[in-house]
Amino acid sequence: MAGKKFSMFMVASLSADHRRFDVAVVDVSGKGEQAGTRSLLLSGAFGGLLGALGPQEFLPAANDYLLRQDWTEGFATAVHLSVDLETGEFELRSAGHPPAVQLQAGSGRWTVHDVEGPILGLMPDARFDVARGTLQYGDALLMFTDGLVETAQRDISLGIDRLVGQAERLLRGGFEGAARRLVATNEAMNDDRALFLLHRR
Repeated sequence: MAGKKFSMFMVASLSADHRRFDVAVVDVSGKGEQAGTRSLLLSGAFGGLLGALGPQEFLPAANDYLLRQDWTEGFATAVHLSVDLETGEFELRSAGHPPAVQLQAGSGRWTVHDVEGPILGLMPDARFDVARGTLQYGDALLMFTDGLVETAQRDISLGIDRLVGQAERLLRGGFEGAARRLVATNEAMNDDRALFLLHRR
């Protein structure tokens, strides 16, 4: 929609040997034009960091960058995925962000990868836990902002359960356009919404 200011963004990077793929979903504090301006600035900075640093270094560097800006309202949440495209092995790290969920195609089960880490821009020398796993052939991984799963009337865990239920139904028809279709099922919600879906074929 023209004039709409988004406070979330995604950045991605592919290694020079095309083996490692990194993506981060980021949600910036605030609303309106100021949040949109901060998002634009951060997307460029975070995109550069993502391509230049190792998986364990990205969130600490992003946190340091935000602290240096010294904004009055300058915090952000983020979830970062780094995956080996040959083996499917991945690492997930989070900075106060909703957890990622993985569809395990062999069993049809969904796994919530809930890793802890402080919100970006609030404290120096922050440490971020890591969750490791493997995307087998047919598996899918979802990363999303809280606007897709949380409302003032609904706890985030219930929202994730609802999203998983919607994904189970929608993905029976295939993965083509699945992220767009999942977001569309929540179009009545007022908050900004973003979802990234990775499917190993």
